[in-house]
Amino acid sequence: MELIALAVSVLIWGCSVAPGDGLDNGLARTPPMGWLNWERFRCITDCDQFPDECISEALFKRTADRLVEDGYLALGYEYVIVDDCWMEMERDEDGRLVADRKRFPSGMKALADYMHERGLKFGIYEDYGTKTCAGYPGVLNHMEIDAQTFADWGVDYVKLDGCYSEVEDMDIGYPEFGRLLNETGRPMVYSCSWPVYQEVNGIIPNYEAMKAACNLWRNWYDIDDSWESVRTITKYFANNQDRIQNVAGPGHWNDPDMLIIGNFGLSIDQSKAQMAIWAILAAPLLMSNDLDRIRPEFREILQNREIIAVNQDPLGMQGRRIRYTNNIEVWVRPITPSWGVNYSYAVAFVSHRTDGAPYTLNLDAKSLGLKSPLYMVHDLYDKSSRSRFMASRSSKLRVRINPSGVVFYKFEALNPSAAPSSNTV
Repeated sequence: MELIALAVSVLIWGCSVAPGDGLDNGLARTPPMGWLNWERFRCITDCDQFPDECISEALFKRTADRLVEDGYLALGYEYVIVDDCWMEMERDEDGRLVADRKRFPSGMKALADYMHERGLKFGIYEDYGTKTCAGYPGVLNHMEIDAQTFADWGVDYVKLDGCYSEVEDMDIGYPEFGRLLNETGRPMVYSCSWPVYQEVNGIIPNYEAMKAACNLWRNWYDIDDSWESVRTITKYFANNQDRIQNVAGPGHWNDPDMLIIGNFGLSIDQSKAQMAIWAILAAPLLMSNDLDRIRPEFREILQNREIIAVNQDPLGMQGRRIRYTNNIEVWVRPITPSWGVNYSYAVAFVSHRTDGAPYTLNLDAKSLGLKSPLYMVHDLYDKSSRSRFMASRSSKLRVRINPSGVVFYKFEALNPSAAPSSNTV
């Protein structure tokens, strides 16, 4: 594939969004960060046979403790989100949802209080349909009472799935539930699954309407615990970036689904690649893993401050894939600091090669869109690696990438009036 020139003008990349633009709840000004149980724990409800894995208040309390005690909260991972299978199969006599009495004996209000007492925020799952994907009660015909129930429980984040519903009704139903959440007066981040159900049914979603109704939205299929699943999702984002990239920004984000780092399916290099691409995409960083058993090398990836800073960059510009050559992708995102129109950039070189040896990529630095004359280059996975780079005098960048791995740089724009220095990259 020929190199696609990277445009860095505001017209191409879009602007940061004023607080009144988009969903009017003032939330998710940077991509939400936290933990969600679904990918790792699915719908395990047998607490007798699987006491450490079943969907229960014990699972969420111990995860909350790990987020606080192991330093995740201090880095921004603040949401603990309960996914499907938390309910009783029937509503109560007043039509309200009821948490499973055996697995959540204290109820959802008490669980939310547990999170809040530790400085965390509490999220919950429901479905815009007659049933959830696992067959529990959906919000359809109960939207007002469910929105108020979530507010009464102290919920901070609502994920609304789309099983057992008509895709044609979502354009009305999803904004309506968001309006009802806002009318409760309690601030709740609103995560929609609206587009994925339309995309997979051949309907082009109205992303501008979604931007006005939701804080984030799932664009494509659920992530599974495999490198192939990560590749499938990132391929969708690359192939559709011209129509979805510009709608992302502060308060409203495209969502490629959960981080599966620390589970069974990804190597260390592949985990680094997922973290890098999610940072470039300004994606929500919602882990789905077992924080009691995660190995230190995977925790280190998830707690990389410099990469989290890229993800949370205040410009809120979603990055793009600008090149795919010899099974090597190049992803680029404009970030702060900037000098006028000269941005800094996060650049990820991602390998999809399987031939066994690291691959050496040589390219012209200007093809990355580097407009500032002087940069400090940081290797975000090798904190000891820093060097100055004169983009205006560059010839080639030489990058060596492991199979199914990543090299992730931050090109920090320096003051153009700084004294020149020779290239060392």
